[in-house]
Order: sequence, then C-alpha cells, then structure tokens
Amino acid sequence: MREEFTKSKLDRCISCGYCLPACPTYQLTGAEESSPRGRITLMRAVQDGRLPKENLLAESSFCLGCRACEPVCPAGVEYGVLLEEMREMTWQGRHRPLIVRALFLAVQSQWRIRILGLSSPVARSRRADPNLNLLLGCFERRLFPKVSRTVAKIAPEVSVTPAQGCCGALHAHNGELKKGQAMARVLGEKLPGVILTTAGGCAAHISATIGKERVQEFSQWWVMKEADLSPIVRQGKKIRVGFQDSCHLRNGLGVFKQPRQILEQISEYVEIPNASGCCGAAGSYSLLQRSNSRKVVAQKVEDIKDLNLDYLATVNPGCTRQLATSLKRAGLKTKVVHISELVSLAKG
Repeated sequence: MREEFTKSKLDRCISCGYCLPACPTYQLTGAEESSPRGRITLMRAVQDGRLPKENLLAESSFCLGCRACEPVCPAGVEYGVLLEEMREMTWQGRHRPLIVRALFLAVQSQWRIRILGLSSPVARSRRADPNLNLLLGCFERRLFPKVSRTVAKIAPEVSVTPAQGCCGALHAHNGELKKGQAMARVLGEKLPGVILTTAGGCAAHISATIGKERVQEFSQWWVMKEADLSPIVRQGKKIRVGFQDSCHLRNGLGVFKQPRQILEQISEYVEIPNASGCCGAAGSYSLLQRSNSRKVVAQKVEDIKDLNLDYLATVNPGCTRQLATSLKRAGLKTKVVHISELVSLAKG
C-alpha cells in the first residue's frame, strides 16, 4: 500500500487552472475539489500531514481518470499517475469496492481469463510472425470476441496465443498500481516483440510499463501498414461514420489521428462534437459510479442523435459497451463497432 505520492510529480502542478475546462467532473459540479487542480491540492494536504488520507476517498472514486487534463497542462503534470497513486493509497481493505474485488478475482489467473471467453470464441491460436502478438484482452474476450477474430482475419501475419494473462491495467487503475505494473512486465515477457492491442486503456498501461516501442494499438499499426482500403458503400452512398476517442489512447499516448485517417478513407467521416471528451465508461467507473457515468455520456448521446450515423467506431471495449448501451437506450439505430470491423468491411 502506498504511503505517499511521488513528490516530483506532485510538485509539478502550478495550480494554473488550465485543467478546469477539460475536466468532465468539474464541468458536472463546478466544485474545485472535483477538478485535477483541486484533487492535487488534497493530495498535497495528505502528503504534508494536514489531512488524513480518508479525505481522498470521495474524489478518488468520483474522478473518471480520463486524463483530459494532461494534454492541456502547461507544466506537464502526470495526473494519471497521481490518480493511480491516490487509489493505491485509499482503495485498500474495506475501502476497496466490492465490484473491483470481483473484477480482480475474475482475472486472477490465466485459466479464469480463458473461462471468460469459453462461450464467446475468440481468435484461434496460431503461429505467424513471432514478433507480432495479439493481446486478446480479458473482458473483451467475453463481451466482444468478434474483435480478435476480425483482426486475425485481416492481419494473417499476427500470432495469437490464447494462454496469456491480464495486462494489469485493471489493477493499476483500481488501487493495485505496483501489481498492475508487474503484470504488464510478465505479459511483455510472454508475448515477445510488438504487442498488438485493440484496447486503448491496455495500450496506454502496457506502454507506460514496458515501453512504447513494444506496444501498438490497432489503428496505429494499421496506418503504418499503408494498406489500401475501399470505401464502404450502401445503396450507392458511402456509409456515415463517427468516432469516439479512447481517453487513455488519446491523452496518454497521443494517438487520435490514425483512426480518423482510416475512417476518412473508407467512409463519409463525421466528427462528432467533443469526440475527445470522455464517454463515461472509464474502465470500472460505469459500474462503480453509474449515475455519474450516465450524466457524462448524456450530452454525447444528444450530439450523436442529430448526425444520422450508420456506425460509431471505437478503439476500446469499455467505450464500445458504454456507447452501445447508451445509444440503444436512447432508441438510436447507429451501430457501435470496433474500428477493425469497419476495416474488414472495407477489405471486402
């Protein structure tokens, strides 16, 4: 359990306030303590012994962890790391949410992860390029098994190893930072060369632990292939497609142009308002903070209503689940899919 914050990261914040307009929870409440600047002020008070660490519990849970504050910060504050340290300090013992405990238990071992996908067949095991391995994802196996099968179909050079453990992103984001980092290192040893992932959150976590050169998110990798794709046409017209950024992929790794390049090539691409803004999924957030999660996604759903989209593309399973559920609840016919599925359609 963490007893203090990394001082150099905490000291970097100059309390300028540039983060306030970018923060979804500050926009919901207008409360200073619900902004990155306010939370860092609370962290400093705990660090200095002026507040007990229990005072961090409410905000460590309310924060989405979207890291939208990082790209706009002139001082380069690594807020995502500070949030992980805050949760490692506070989400212990009786303060660890029961849902998080259940999620940890589900991915505790390789056989449990494989059980998650038993009723949802993922890509078959195969040996191709030994230095290019597909990360199957833990819960993506169960929720969206078609994604791995699609990538395997359109990228025959990719090796697939079903016996792979959790990357640790779930743990790092939910109070077990050191364990999450250790899990990423183990996965890096098991999957040599480049790890290809279809989950933005996993990509950011693994990259931060074993290095960016070892990890490629699908849209990053596909753009580098420079493969030709044909426009997807329905009833004589290009399909209309929007895109929702993965917060960790965009704000943590700076990857946002590549998926748009792909979609502009194969569709009538429509930039949805605030596509870079969090959809409210935020890993376990949509399970732990359901009411606030729905508040965050509500405006996004309203914006999408008027766009008459055939598809909404995503690059993260949590976003896919959140948006598919929210659009269905709103009665919209727009289909939410991982970007690899649209690439597959464009390849015919």
